[in-house]
Amino acid sequence: MGSNETIRLGTWSRESISELLASLGDGSVGSKIGVISGAFLGTPYEQATLMGSAEIEECVVVNLAGLDCFTFLDYVEAMRRSNSFDEFVCRVKEVRYRSGVVSYRTRNHFFTDWIEQNGAYVTDVTGDIGGNDVRTVRKHLNRRHDGTAYVPDITPFDRDVTYLPINALFGAVHRLQIGDYLGVYSPFEGLDVSHTGIVVEVQGGLALRHASSREGARRVVDQDLMNYLVDKPGMIILRPHEAAPLLPL
Repeated sequence: MGSNETIRLGTWSRESISELLASLGDGSVGSKIGVISGAFLGTPYEQATLMGSAEIEECVVVNLAGLDCFTFLDYVEAMRRSNSFDEFVCRVKEVRYRSGVVSYRTRNHFFTDWIEQNGAYVTDVTGDIGGNDVRTVRKHLNRRHDGTAYVPDITPFDRDVTYLPINALFGAVHRLQIGDYLGVYSPFEGLDVSHTGIVVEVQGGLALRHASSREGARRVVDQDLMNYLVDKPGMIILRPHEAAPLLPL
């Protein structure tokens, strides 16, 4: 473990992670993500696990004992690109940080940062799925309506955020694929999404697998996708590539 790394495995071990990754073989990216994310079911929800700020040196955190909705995606995406535990830790860096450069300012603080900074690994397919039904909103990310920041010491910035309104998604849900990453569009000023999860297939149909902060859950769970979506404003859909061009370790 490096001097600027903190690793907390919970019920996992280095060996069990390497064994899981070795068992995936040459399956599709969707099947790999389904298996990997399924191994996290029941993991407790825990927020604010990352370490670093503008004043404190960023630490690479691998905390598999407690997840929020963003770190859950970080670890699943890093695992699906890896063949061993050691490689997994390295891949966390390239998933979470712009060009794999570890610092607070290069960390992906917003879901749409994955599009801007990790476009070699995921594609925004919201427009492909939604067609003429998508909406694009110019957002001033990281600035609340009262002028304060969601993420301290990160300068607010403009970004066009494209999302598919939920009523339109109901008619296009058949275009989703297993392993797609979903972001729940946020209408609030300064935010792109309010929550994230993964499309998976379970007995009975499609589900959203996510680290739920809801009282009574507070763990990684599967929820029927259509039931989950019914009261949401819209979705941003990112699709991981089958063959991602990996950064050298």
